[in-house]
Amino acid sequence: MSNITMERCGRVLLIGLNRVAKRNAFDPPMFHDLATAYGSYEADSELWCAVVFAHGPHFTGGIDLAQFAPLFEREDPFAQEAGQIDPFGLRNHLSKPLVMAVQGITFTIGLEMLLAADIRIASSDARFAQLEIARGLYPLGGATFRLIREAGWGNAMRYLLTADEFGAAEALQMGLVQEVTEPGRQLERAVAIAERIAAQAPLGVQATLRSARLSIIEGEAAAAARVRDDMPRILKSDDFREGLASFRERRSASFLGK
Repeated sequence: MSNITMERCGRVLLIGLNRVAKRNAFDPPMFHDLATAYGSYEADSELWCAVVFAHGPHFTGGIDLAQFAPLFEREDPFAQEAGQIDPFGLRNHLSKPLVMAVQGITFTIGLEMLLAADIRIASSDARFAQLEIARGLYPLGGATFRLIREAGWGNAMRYLLTADEFGAAEALQMGLVQEVTEPGRQLERAVAIAERIAAQAPLGVQATLRSARLSIIEGEAAAAARVRDDMPRILKSDDFREGLASFRERRSASFLGK
């Protein structure tokens, strides 16, 4: 039985962590089920945004180290299979937007998954920590460079090198999350943002994500060159024609992703 739930809500896919009795700690099957859920979202042209959330009072206590430790000695436990997308966004990544809603304990893998998401909403009771160095490891899912990018060197080192916890207010101040809600309202707010994204032109949304990521990986010149390549295709799309017509007719656009 999978510890990942999936629910379609129109153009939005809700992906839930559901190992509540273990504080949603990730064992290897749960990680791969999440990668499969990401892959299903990526492959479904009818889904235009996704929200990752957690059942229960906590987002995740991190990885179930007792189950992962033996795997580290003989294989890469995070390797992707065909049709899967890496939740860390390191081996491959989504081409469509991902919103994440977190609450309670959000440790290690939870924080790294959050850093790989596009928009992040936290409940005011969220607690964050990158605990790997206290366990003889170091962050393997992107925190060593994404936390620096989002929070700055000093803030990143403050928590990466101490394994100290920090709260939702600190996360908001550092730019790790975009909004903080009352406890229990984080998913509602994340879904509202996802629905707003899903109401936009999906080709334009995906091109925006692609350009922004390219600017981080290869620099502004590469992103600018890609804009020149993307523009003819976007201008020839049905969605652009619909967007232009809706502007002229003073109505909401109805996009089809074509």
